[in-house]
Amino acid sequence: MAEDASEGPAGFAKEQLKSFIERIERLEEEKKAIADDIKDVFAEAKANGFDVKALRAILKIRKEDAEERKELEAIVELYLQALGIFV
Repeated sequence: MAEDASEGPAGFAKEQLKSFIERIERLEEEKKAIADDIKDVFAEAKANGFDVKALRAILKIRKEDAEERKELEAIVELYLQALGIFV
């Protein structure tokens, strides 16, 4: 008798694969919804007079390690001085 495709090891792998795909699709939908929400918050901030580019820069800075950021800032300042650009 032929084995049903949903039974046995092959069937388990098939169901597991289907489960992974469905979970990823659901997470992708959630990610898009969150991205849309973030876009809305930036639009609201802009409508209230805030500079979105500055907000993005602040978010980036807040994600960085403080020591690494200080080191990078020191190097950038040194390079600017070497180029004769004073901040």
